[in-house]
Amino acid sequence: MSGPKRTGALVLALSIAGALVAVLLGLLTFGAQATSRPEAVPLAISAPGPLRPMADRIASHGGEAVSWRVDTPEGARQRLADKDVYGILELAPAANGVGATIVVSGAVNPQGTQIAQQVLTGAAQAMGAQVTTVTLNPVSVAGRTAPLAATALLWVGGLVAGIGLVVGSERLGLRVGRRHRLALVAAASVTTAAAVVGLLALWDSALPLTWDVLGFLLLAAVAFVSVQGGLLRLLGIRAAAILGPLYLIAPAVAGQVPELLNPAYRALLWSWTPFRFSAEGLRSLLQGTGSAPDVRLGVIVLGSMAVVGLVLLLLPNRTAPAEAPQAARIAERV
Repeated sequence: MSGPKRTGALVLALSIAGALVAVLLGLLTFGAQATSRPEAVPLAISAPGPLRPMADRIASHGGEAVSWRVDTPEGARQRLADKDVYGILELAPAANGVGATIVVSGAVNPQGTQIAQQVLTGAAQAMGAQVTTVTLNPVSVAGRTAPLAATALLWVGGLVAGIGLVVGSERLGLRVGRRHRLALVAAASVTTAAAVVGLLALWDSALPLTWDVLGFLLLAAVAFVSVQGGLLRLLGIRAAAILGPLYLIAPAVAGQVPELLNPAYRALLWSWTPFRFSAEGLRSLLQGTGSAPDVRLGVIVLGSMAVVGLVLLLLPNRTAPAEAPQAARIAERV
């Protein structure tokens, strides 16, 4: 094939590759938002004995968009603390009829809270009740943004450090051993977590940067850096093609509640993405609800990721060629 024809074929191939990448990124990011709609959003409704029939009637008209839990006032608030529901409609007798209190929490995913307020307000207005809104664990704008932002930044910081070690060592002709990889995990985790803590303090000095919060951030950093390092060790710079796009999933999927996602995105992306475990666990800790189940789940998932990543980093080096046994022994000791 002549030079011009080969150049034309290359141009066509690159154009097709660019289109395929655009389609893939569109599916992973904007597609989750474009196809979102509420389905079985968990909400609670509570009422004293005389008003229980009214609560049952409201719950029977939820349709596919809402999944009501009729409970006692104490039980409903416990469900909200455990994040089993996104909001509560509390019914109570009032001087001129029925009073309704909408209860939401700053420790719940903001998108879940937003949809809960809309649905609960509509239900209360439809029954002609006097509406009052109560927010438990009130959250600032920075507090709503911080959990997902911190998660994404921890991932990016570790990714830059991991890719930098691969590229830098290859260009400089340096041998990278297991202890160097472990040193990168330790150094990148501490520095990236410290940078995120500094940003959180800058955004809102009132955020409670307690030892629990700091420990959780450091655990997430170690989990991310070690998994990234393990994949980079196995695949080399090619791992960036996997690790880079994963970052784009964070704001598109992990920031949403599953009941708003298309079932396909919920099963294929949201169900396993590590970003949601980090973001929701950190949200609970920042809002003073450290006993919420998602904190414990986040520690388990992130701890497991860290173990897997460290195992990949500590695997013995591949067998060296027969003509270089001494180099192989040196590399193994490193």
